[in-house]
Amino acid sequence: MDTRSRSFRRSLAAAVCLAGFVGLCAFAWRANHARPVPPSAAGAGAVPKVLAPAQQVAQVEVVKVTVREIVDDVSAVGTLVSNESVILRPEVAGRVAAIRFRDGVAVHKGDVLVELDAAVQSAEARQAQAELSLAKANADRVQDLFARQFVSVSARDESVSRLEVARANAALAQARLDRTRIRAPFDGIVGIRKVNVGDYVRDGDALINIEDIAVLKLDFRLPELYLGRLRPGQKLDVTCDAVPGAVFPAEVEAIDPLVDADGRAVLLRARLANDESRLRPGVFARVRLIVERRDNVMLIPEAALIPMPGQTQQVFRVSDGIARRVGVRIGMRRAAEIEVVEGLAPGDLVVAAGQFKLRDGMPVVVTRTDVANAKPEPAALSIVGD
Repeated sequence: MDTRSRSFRRSLAAAVCLAGFVGLCAFAWRANHARPVPPSAAGAGAVPKVLAPAQQVAQVEVVKVTVREIVDDVSAVGTLVSNESVILRPEVAGRVAAIRFRDGVAVHKGDVLVELDAAVQSAEARQAQAELSLAKANADRVQDLFARQFVSVSARDESVSRLEVARANAALAQARLDRTRIRAPFDGIVGIRKVNVGDYVRDGDALINIEDIAVLKLDFRLPELYLGRLRPGQKLDVTCDAVPGAVFPAEVEAIDPLVDADGRAVLLRARLANDESRLRPGVFARVRLIVERRDNVMLIPEAALIPMPGQTQQVFRVSDGIARRVGVRIGMRRAAEIEVVEGLAPGDLVVAAGQFKLRDGMPVVVTRTDVANAKPEPAALSIVGD
């Protein structure tokens, strides 16, 4: 009986504690969520009036829409190529008898650079020349006898034929002799020779390269997107890491009619003067091709745009202290500036900083007017999209 009494008392105490805890929680919740009723002149039963918050004013930085000339250009990379380049190779086999140049020096067209042993060819040429002299003398005698009617027409024709054969043999022997002398085909600079005196070379072996670098060619590729805007004679600027800080003017010489199907690019070749020989063939070059120049182009900083899909973007235009959202159509961009085709007028003020906290029609306070984008020099822009 004592055990059952003690269990009952413990259960009763636990129930009382739980009920007290629930009551305490309910009182705390009601105290925290009670809505105070503001005093009113109409009395305690009047409905409270909701007060409107004060209108917000944002601080922004603005820039003016400027009008300038722009240069529509495109950049690419290419490789410099010699105006003329050839590796001299002998047409006949033989032993090198003489080398008539020094490595890396300028040579002129027709200069003998390498001589092969020509003892046999020289002897053949002298023999052919002697036979030619004899055939010519015989032809003269027969012609004289024919004029006095001592020989027939066939005898005269036979002597003339022998003379022509002798001339052909002499020319053939001289050509074989000339092939033992390797001459410069054009003015240029020779490279480093690959043979020495006494070497035996076969026909077709490489002897020396010669390069015409007074004028250089530049081969580079552009996407097929620009194909309709390219033409010979367009100007371009060339820079090379080999000559830091120097800009070399060049001109488009030719456009390959075939577009590369793998890279969808068109090959162009330009020419540039290299009077001081500061550049060399094979040098890596960066190209800036001027496609078009245009006047009266409206420009704003790229930071003023509110990104939107496509070429229709939005900006905030400030007028009479109010920021209005305006749709604009853009054209080209580069160097943190962008062309405005429609939607703004020259001299308009647009928000360049702080626009992401604005709403349409919101009052603003201009903290800075940035006119740094109003540069007198032309802006260089590139095409956005097709």
